[in-house]
Amino acid sequence: MEKSSQLESPKGNSAQSRIAYSFGAFGHDVFYATLSTYFITFVTSHLFNTGNATQNDRMVLYITNIIAVLRIIELVIDPFIGNAIDNTRTRWGKFKPWVVIGGFISSVALLTLFTNMGGLNKTNPILYLILFAIIYITMDIFYSFKDIGFWSMIPALSFDSQEREKTATFARIGSTIGGNIVGVVIMPIILFFSINRNGGAGDNRGWFWFAFIVALISFLTAVAVGLGTHEIDSDLRKNTEKTGFKDVLRVLVSNDQLMAIALSYVLYTTGVSILNSSELYYFTYVLGHAAEFSILGTINTLVGLLSVSLFPKLANKINRRNLFFICITIMLCGIIVFAFAGKSLAIVLVAAELFFIPQPLVFLVVLMTITDCVEYGQLKLGHRDESLTLSVRPLLDKFGGAVSNSVIGVAAVAAGMTTGATASTVTAHGISAFKWYVFGAPFILIILGGLVFFFKVKLTEEKHAQIVTELEATWDEYLSEGEETSVVEGTLSVNSPIDGTLMELSEVKDETFASGKLGKGFAVKPSDGRVFAPFDATVRQVFTTRHAVGLVSEDGIVLLIHVGLGTVKLKGTGFVSYVTEGQKVKKGDEILEFWDPTIKKAGLDDTVIVTVTNSDEFKTIDLEHPSGTKVSFKDTMLHLESK
Repeated sequence: MEKSSQLESPKGNSAQSRIAYSFGAFGHDVFYATLSTYFITFVTSHLFNTGNATQNDRMVLYITNIIAVLRIIELVIDPFIGNAIDNTRTRWGKFKPWVVIGGFISSVALLTLFTNMGGLNKTNPILYLILFAIIYITMDIFYSFKDIGFWSMIPALSFDSQEREKTATFARIGSTIGGNIVGVVIMPIILFFSINRNGGAGDNRGWFWFAFIVALISFLTAVAVGLGTHEIDSDLRKNTEKTGFKDVLRVLVSNDQLMAIALSYVLYTTGVSILNSSELYYFTYVLGHAAEFSILGTINTLVGLLSVSLFPKLANKINRRNLFFICITIMLCGIIVFAFAGKSLAIVLVAAELFFIPQPLVFLVVLMTITDCVEYGQLKLGHRDESLTLSVRPLLDKFGGAVSNSVIGVAAVAAGMTTGATASTVTAHGISAFKWYVFGAPFILIILGGLVFFFKVKLTEEKHAQIVTELEATWDEYLSEGEETSVVEGTLSVNSPIDGTLMELSEVKDETFASGKLGKGFAVKPSDGRVFAPFDATVRQVFTTRHAVGLVSEDGIVLLIHVGLGTVKLKGTGFVSYVTEGQKVKKGDEILEFWDPTIKKAGLDDTVIVTVTNSDEFKTIDLEHPSGTKVSFKDTMLHLESK
């Protein structure tokens, strides 16, 4: 196969790139876990020690509410960060500079936040709060630059599907370990560096050196990504779509299923964030053994890897909707057990795992449902908003985290779990108050999220498959939407998009295609899973299930390339798309790839169907070769004569 040099990735660097990227994912999630879960513990339990308990509590509430407000403000900034990255052009690529710069600035800022800024928190509290707000929002913004840049890199690292899958797998392993390993090492590190063990909670010195290690890991792994990966420059990566906050709101409110899953998820993720952030408090102030928190972190690391790997099988066996409610039920049971676990470490660990194990599964159910909302919105609203729809989930996570920080701050103050407190000083009343906040609130929020899902979210896998079928039946309507597709006069041609054996369209085992309802064309029994652009074109549609792509040629030919029959049921499994809507492709560029055994294992037909959906605009459309001919993607299949 011939490819332009710009599409080729240096094969010798593949292993290096995977390793560097996985290190980046590890460090990225070490930073995120520290910021989202454990920083609030430092603020409430160690930062303020003025000698005045009332003043300490007041400062804790100020800080936690400042964090909540700043994180919500940062939600408005996020879309503009994405636009800035999209418009970046440097000799090192558009993602890596932001990963390294964002990694450096956010790491320095985080380390600063784990100090009392030279005692300003005591000598000049107002100045401290102002500086805290400035440093925190700076840290959050540059972390977002790194976050968006890092997770946007995978398509830029390789156009080979196997290499992408390996890179993504390495990244998932790195991020899962990084996100959970913090819980394993946090207390041993803090206690090792602390001068005063403080009843097992450590002191400010221990927390500073813990933050130093996190910041160093975050920065060094960002540098590893910068030095160890290579971004491929290609027209296939160009994306001019810009996302504004108003656009996100517009998509959210106009797509009722997206609104439903968003409401369900924001209730759920807020509850989960509250309880997850409270677990170290429980080990420190209820069990009285903060060091034992490492046991939970170790178990979570192993269980997290297992839970993610089980999702495809569970979703296929019991469907996503049932899986969601099973997971919610298990989590609620975990909260109940946790609330009555008392000082028994064994029961606490069981409760914590009942609550933790379903979390990766619920996340994937929600992510898949939001993804399906792309086609739902397209059918209902008449236009497609893929990037806008998928940008909703990160915004909800940040909002839930912002609310969680405020709740944890109030809970810590109400329970007396602030600076100087130990397990022996926290009263039974304080523990009871703490439990109402960190168990009661999540229990209610998760139930509310489940009720919203039950009554409002109707977008099942079966419903989505029906929607895709309806969209395919009116493909030309969407491909031609909002743009003139005037046909150039003369004789035009269409190449085969794939290698294989040619078939007449009438031979396809699907009445819609065989009857010509979707236009004239041909089919190919594939001998290879790589799909190429049959002419110079603009990509006008790619379903999230990746089994079909719509192209419009520079000559005005509107073409549908559809891989297999009933393959929408695979939900994208076994498919890799190398293009997004609005991109320009050249004849012979690889645009899609599929793993044929996946289709056959599911008992589906793998025939690749090609139809000219605006066939009415042509006088004649003739097939160049007879059925049964062996063809390649370089061969001309159709000759079209304009009217």
